[in-house]
Amino acid sequence: MDSQSFNIFAETTYHCLDEEQSQRLNIDLIVTSLEKALELQLEHQNALMSLPNDLAHLKIPLENILSATNNFAEENIICSYGFCKEYKGQLLWSGELINIIARRLNKERDDVKEQQFWTEISLLSSLKHKNLVSIIRFCDENGEKIIINKNETSSRGVLSIYLSDPLLLTWVRRLEICVGLGHALSYIHHDETREFSIIHRNINSATVVLNDNWEPKLCDFECSMKINASQRHHSFHTNKIEYTYGYGDLTFIETKCVNHKSDIYSFGILMFELLCGRESIIVDNQDNKYLVPVALFHHREKMLNDIVDPNLWKQMDPQSFNIFVETAHDCLN
Repeated sequence: MDSQSFNIFAETTYHCLDEEQSQRLNIDLIVTSLEKALELQLEHQNALMSLPNDLAHLKIPLENILSATNNFAEENIICSYGFCKEYKGQLLWSGELINIIARRLNKERDDVKEQQFWTEISLLSSLKHKNLVSIIRFCDENGEKIIINKNETSSRGVLSIYLSDPLLLTWVRRLEICVGLGHALSYIHHDETREFSIIHRNINSATVVLNDNWEPKLCDFECSMKINASQRHHSFHTNKIEYTYGYGDLTFIETKCVNHKSDIYSFGILMFELLCGRESIIVDNQDNKYLVPVALFHHREKMLNDIVDPNLWKQMDPQSFNIFVETAHDCLN
């Protein structure tokens, strides 16, 4: 048991049994308390499952990373966002000099970001698939927390920068990217050889990187949930709503219950991005606003024809197009 979960559960139980009827909790407060107890317990279990007993074989000295990135030189920064900076570099690996990406957490990070750091290391160290990024090493030294990935994307980058380019990102390549990501999701959601299943919770065009051959690799597992394989058809309540704006499962946002189908929704949004670029509109849904691709509001082929880039439209087989659109819509049911 998580101690906080236990305390909330016990306190709620005692309030239910108060001798004075007027002092007993009403059912709304009981449900709220029990949901909180459940959330804390699930987070406790995820933390336990996400930290294998032995990650020592993946540790690397800080001095090796400093050497590889030229002491985190400014010219080696690939990108900087929120709590993290990414550096390119070269690391001696099994007698060979390889290109790497070093993801360095800011020292001002909070406990949540630190937990996400360990979650990603744990998950990537136990996963191996051609459509997932691969972790090489990590550093946890002198207050530094750094994840080292093999840099297989130096000449391509993230998927999002190519969405509006029908010449580089042809229709065939877009389909191949979707197939590759589909295999990656199938693998993390369910692999018969594993005892655990993963809900990614952050599928979007910026968490997909492309190698030299335009093959997609899913990355950024820091917000993922690791659950027992036997529970993969269950939903999990959480007050921490993790999603990228525009890609969040509307059911998850409204109910705070997440499951594997939440990843499917995000995948559907990504499919429509691949179809019509980044053109989108904002939709009001009660108190929340959502970013949705224009294509979602056009069900007829002639309407979609007006949205899809003409150069991309010329490449499409009509049956291929119809199957793609139908599948994308089904993802967003």
